[in-house]
Order: sequence, then C-alpha cells, then structure tokens
Amino acid sequence: QVQLVESGGGLVQAGGSLTLSCVVSGIDFSIKTMRWYRQRPGSQREWVAHITPSDTTTYATFVKGRFTVSRDNAGNTVYLQMNDLNPGDSGTYFCTIVGMDRWGQGTQVTVSS
Repeated sequence: QVQLVESGGGLVQAGGSLTLSCVVSGIDFSIKTMRWYRQRPGSQREWVAHITPSDTTTYATFVKGRFTVSRDNAGNTVYLQMNDLNPGDSGTYFCTIVGMDRWGQGTQVTVSS
C-alpha cells in the first residue's frame, strides 16, 4: 500500500526557515514525480513545488526563490527547504505522487509575525 508521511512542520518566526520531509513507501519512489502542496486557512489546496525523477524542479510563483525541493531516492524521501518564511506561508503542507490520488496527513507550518 502506498503511504506518504510528512514531517518537519512547526512554529517559526517570520524570516525563519523550516525543512519539510515526506517519506514514501509502497512504490518505486525513484521513478515518480513528486509535488508539494499547501492549504492555507480558509483557502483551497495550492501547488507549491514539483520535482521529477531526474531532479528537474519547478516552483509556484509565490515561492520567489525562497523554497528548494529535493529528493533522496535511497531514502524514499522528498524535501522542501523553506527560507525567509512569512505569515502568508502558514498552512498545512502535503506531498503527493503525480498520477496517483495519494496524500499524507500533512504537516502544519505556522509563521508568526
């Protein structure tokens, strides 16, 4: 069974950093394109970043060079390094596998001003 487990969220002050992790099991992770999404309070889930098996990355416009997505195929893990966080980045962050309707429980990020 495919499972995704996100972690690394927490409370951070504006301007701070967090690194989120998503461990994937039950599938050949190395051949899958992965995405990070977030859901801010009162808003729909929105795409944040994307990484292909060949490490090609794409980011939403609002990231503006602050976030970096990476992967460790040996550890079946995708990461989201987030720098220069602001209160607008607060929300629940999820990872997902492109082409599959599988989501983890998410990890909560709260940025205080």
